[in-house]
Amino acid sequence: MDQASFLGLRALGYGALVQFSWIYNRPVNVDGLRRFHRYLGYGLLGRRVERSPLPFARDRWVFSRGPEDLEIAETPRPRADLNAWTYERACLPLDPEYGPSWHLGVLPLEDGGTAISLVTSHTLVDGLGILQAITDAANGRIRYLAYPRPGSRTRGRALLQDGRQTFASAPELARALAATVRLARDRRKDVASSIASAPPSPRLAGDDQPVVVPSLTAYVDLVEWDARAKSIGGNSNTLLAGFAARLGVRMGRICDDGTVTVSLPISDRSENDTRGNALAFPVVSVDPTHLSSDLGGIRVKVKQAIADLAETSEELLAPLALTSMTPRWVARRAAGVGLGAAALPIGCSNVGDLDPAVNRPDGSDADYASGRLIEPGINKRTLERVGGQLFVVSGRGPGKIWFCINAYLAGRTNSQDALREVTSRTFAEFDLAAEIHS
Repeated sequence: MDQASFLGLRALGYGALVQFSWIYNRPVNVDGLRRFHRYLGYGLLGRRVERSPLPFARDRWVFSRGPEDLEIAETPRPRADLNAWTYERACLPLDPEYGPSWHLGVLPLEDGGTAISLVTSHTLVDGLGILQAITDAANGRIRYLAYPRPGSRTRGRALLQDGRQTFASAPELARALAATVRLARDRRKDVASSIASAPPSPRLAGDDQPVVVPSLTAYVDLVEWDARAKSIGGNSNTLLAGFAARLGVRMGRICDDGTVTVSLPISDRSENDTRGNALAFPVVSVDPTHLSSDLGGIRVKVKQAIADLAETSEELLAPLALTSMTPRWVARRAAGVGLGAAALPIGCSNVGDLDPAVNRPDGSDADYASGRLIEPGINKRTLERVGGQLFVVSGRGPGKIWFCINAYLAGRTNSQDALREVTSRTFAEFDLAAEIHS
């Protein structure tokens, strides 16, 4: 899957980033932050991709500590600029091959507070991967991952090693090819839909500039959230899915049959897992009409989708062994397979309860913390072609559950104010009071 993520980045010309942010209502301990920054380079973030000299062989991870130091803004800014500043941080150059593949920035606020932003390539880590890296760094833990140094192999040695590895994987590649044929046959509609909605080659994008997709962060009291979930027959996970589905209705992401399609990325990351992306993608189609008062239906659908996960994941992941041999134009056209031919997917990612250390980048507890998925390089043509975008990420911190929402409505006016309004109305529909930062 890591190879597929890297291929997607090169095929599309842009890639998803994972961004985690903290807000302190006071100045931070800069020495503590520098210690945190130093340890980030010795965990899952301390690596980058080194390509094989063989065009059809798998690439590999090599050791790379990342930037030498964190970046501290010289001029304080008002708190109202926080959303703009975090987007500016996400737009700074990042590349999992050439580096830097992550960076840490600090912004003093005019009111005496401080904001911190950590941004990484999604090829490097997924949501739980970055939380694991943050936890390790905050606790001063070094992971001895034994990655080789960049350029440690001569070209001849690399050709020999990678050729042997590719030859040894021939049976696996044959099984993957058979799985690809079956997938194309069994999911003809999905394949046709993916091809039709595929973004253009980066070389053909012309002067189509990247779009600033409206994004906001919201916080709800944990006790209030859990009580509301229980009162309407669900739990924290199903309430999040129900909230995302109702938000999707307001954002026009309704299928022809009146249902909405919710994609629920689930991690299968273990304690010492070094994969950048350790995810499965169950998808549920639900009637959104009564979700704010009854979560019973979506609870059953989610439970069944998770129960079926082993079978569906095997079907979709089996072809991935062919990734290193896949041309970019094929990867671009196959990007949407698995989401459903008629779906306007609503992404809904729940990272669960955060380790207390995640809230302490400088050694003390931040007042606010949140994470999001962001694609700062995506352009209008691509967004319109895939029918827009809605993605909700959530996690449970000290006393609060946070939500980061990215939304773009194809063919409509998109703004921060409009997103704030529909988000506020959706929380109110569930009888929840939210503190919204936008």
